[in-house]
Amino acid sequence: MPASTLRRGGLAAALLALGAILTPMVAAWGQGPAFSGSTQVLSVEVPVQVVRDGEPVRGLQASDFEVWEGRRKLPLAGFEVLDLAAAPASAGRSAGVPAAARRHFLFLFDLAFSDPRSVVRARQAAAGLLSQLQPTDLVAVATYSAVRGPQLVLGYTADRRQIDTAFASLGLPDLTHPVDPLRLVLQEVVGAGNVTGIGRPVGRDPLAETKDSAILAPLETVVQGVERADRSALKTQVDIFTRSLAELARQMAVVEGRKYLVFLSEGFDAALLQGTADASRQEAMREEIAAGESWRVLPEERYGLTESANAVERMLEEFRRADCTIQAVDIGGLRAGADQTAPRVGGRDSLLVMARGTGGDLYESFNDLGAAMRQMLHRTSVTYVLAVEPGVVAAGEGEFHKLRVELKAPIRGARVVHRPGYYPPKPYAQEEPIEKLLAAANQVMSGEESDAIATGVLAAPFPSAGEKASVPVLVGIDGASLLAGPAAPSLPVEIYAYALDEGGAVHDFFTQTVGLDLAKAGSSVRQNGLELFGHLELLPGDYSLRVLVRNGATGVSGLKVLALHVPAFGKGEAALLPPLVPASDRTLVVRQEAEGARFANPFLLRDQPFVPAARPVLEPGAAVRLVLAGYNLGAGPWKGEAAVADPSGREISGGPLAITGRLDGGEGKPDRAVATFRLPAGLKPGDYELRITLAGAVPRRSALRFSVPRAVRE
Repeated sequence: MPASTLRRGGLAAALLALGAILTPMVAAWGQGPAFSGSTQVLSVEVPVQVVRDGEPVRGLQASDFEVWEGRRKLPLAGFEVLDLAAAPASAGRSAGVPAAARRHFLFLFDLAFSDPRSVVRARQAAAGLLSQLQPTDLVAVATYSAVRGPQLVLGYTADRRQIDTAFASLGLPDLTHPVDPLRLVLQEVVGAGNVTGIGRPVGRDPLAETKDSAILAPLETVVQGVERADRSALKTQVDIFTRSLAELARQMAVVEGRKYLVFLSEGFDAALLQGTADASRQEAMREEIAAGESWRVLPEERYGLTESANAVERMLEEFRRADCTIQAVDIGGLRAGADQTAPRVGGRDSLLVMARGTGGDLYESFNDLGAAMRQMLHRTSVTYVLAVEPGVVAAGEGEFHKLRVELKAPIRGARVVHRPGYYPPKPYAQEEPIEKLLAAANQVMSGEESDAIATGVLAAPFPSAGEKASVPVLVGIDGASLLAGPAAPSLPVEIYAYALDEGGAVHDFFTQTVGLDLAKAGSSVRQNGLELFGHLELLPGDYSLRVLVRNGATGVSGLKVLALHVPAFGKGEAALLPPLVPASDRTLVVRQEAEGARFANPFLLRDQPFVPAARPVLEPGAAVRLVLAGYNLGAGPWKGEAAVADPSGREISGGPLAITGRLDGGEGKPDRAVATFRLPAGLKPGDYELRITLAGAVPRRSALRFSVPRAVRE
């Protein structure tokens, strides 16, 4: 495994002692962070599809819909439309799709009721279905076995390379090495040759040779011989299966948006649910009953087991409540032509029950899978997202609240498909680990910013010896919003940082959990905040840097998204790094813990290292000193201007930038200078952006976000 993969894989368990992570800064140029707080109300987003004669109905407005909870009509608090056909989804617009409008596909490979050879070949079917999806669609991969239950191999992601890796490994521990606690990355992108390889496996397919008994051996140890089990053992296996998948459905309910379980299986004997399908045995039972020997006929053999049928129905109800449709794929017909092994008895019928019970379909022919998936995707290509606020609901009450969506003016022949209801949010402490994982991963992939924990992010690329640039990342966390809520002696602070390209592929990431001893440092963190100094390695290109900060005790989180351009330093591309303000010496600074050597701090002020503030807090009317750094910007003195923009992007002031003391870097180091700019005196408390422009044949621009504290009075 590459050293960089090991470096990232060892981050999540790092807990640092506070006495060792307080790092002195160069100077105290600013006060502690002050961010605006916010209140949260229960808001439910209801994705709706309206279909008529197999075609999505377009052109509907918010005024066309009504949402009811029982007899109570809920007013609409928001309305959005996603039409994938009207504007074909490109990689660049994937992040702009609201989470509730995205389609989520969980490919579940059944290792309990399927032959290993069928499972291996089912990956071909999965790849065929995958090729039909839009870039905005998210895919997760899981397996089910009677021994392990459902196992998440890969969380919901748009990264087709990682999905290929998950398909190739089927989650077997000796074939894949998860390095990411959110399960968004199974294998790292290690070179430029893999960057454009969307849709192709990253490495060798370990299960490609299906006739090699050594290759199939790992699957044989997991797959259970259910087809050889007696009726009692089969009932036990089905009971375990239904309970496991019902729990999986409840966990999937935390994921916003339309959900589809693509269940690749041979199914189990449906005689357990509806009696024997053997025609000769059915005839024999009819003759015995006609002859007055009904005592010879077992009710469960003729009608099935009521308790098993009820268990399946309870499982399907959980999927319906989770707004998840089961698309069942019968993989029994996917074996090689020379493989004459009999398919599972009655498997097709059990798969049909699961699909029809949730509004899905059964796919039987491999040749028809692509066409069938295209039809399904076409029907669901238009999504109306209705936001409602049901009011005050007790958290953790556990009751399912049913919703009903209607058209004010019904359209003849149209069918309205919508989220059937919602569960009130559970207290974070009661959530299962997989629910916490899915919620965090879904938040990262959605790209929807949140300031429940106010966070600032600063990233600056620097050239390195290899083809990838070294990108230090500073994550500034507001202490007041981080520590809001019930106090505790200690607090785990979870930090997740991912760099995604325009197609949603993760190119690098780091994660860390910082243990705060609040008895010793709570007051300081609350007043001055916390800053993490992390590191990424990225190829030249454009990225969406997404940083999630979560309070590990309460579950409150904030997501910040930063557009990041990594220059092609090796080709002489000019670059002006973001203007830098050294962090306050009162800010608690945590350095990313990684296996192997630490990365060097590239931030220098007159040859002395310092740590920049991720979101500096600046006083209106004050003279702000900045450190400027850049590459290939030409010889001679720098001349430039600075401007302040409000949150809407409107520039509200500007003027010349006083630049002094330029130093030429050389040997891979940037040219540097110190600059001064006086902020306007009338800035109100809030968030702003400082924009820097250096003059030249081609003007170079960069920007830095900053805040004006609430304590300031006009």
